Amino acid sequence: MGLNGELAVLLDVDMADDYEDLESVLIEINGSLVPYIIEEVKFKGNKISFVLEDIDTLEKAEKLRGKKLFLPLEELPELGEGAFYLHELIGYEVKDKHKGTIGQVKLIYNLPAQDLLAVDYKGIEVMIPTHQDIMLSVEHEEKTIWVNLPKGLLEVYTEE
Repeated sequence: MGLNGELAVLLDVDMADDYEDLESVLIEINGSLVPYIIEEVKFKGNKISFVLEDIDTLEKAEKLRGKKLFLPLEELPELGEGAFYLHELIGYEVKDKHKGTIGQVKLIYNLPAQDLLAVDYKGIEVMIPTHQDIMLSVEHEEKTIWVNLPKGLLEVYTEE
């Protein structure tokens, strides 16, 4: 954080410079997403700094420290064929190639080591890693995710 309220952000993205022309961001404050207008974007290595409208002092910026920052959906770059954003998978049906229908994706957990799909399996929350060896395909029109679950994964959560 700079003395003038500049916010340094580490973006978990492949191409940070895709966000050079951002006009706004959303910051989660007390469970609500609050929009902030971006006045200036600066790149510093793998970090990006924002100067936000009305955040012009260290004290104002300090109140935003540790808050989650989100991009408006329309600002997300277009993805190539077969690619997807994880947030798009909420509500999709998960089907295992051996066990059939597992359940519906309720949440996505973004963890440092790996992202997890939280799936409702017979009333129990089951965590499915988003690893490429497990997630075989995503069919957007059918809203289906085909997986190859590791042996014993469901049994960790159930008494089957």
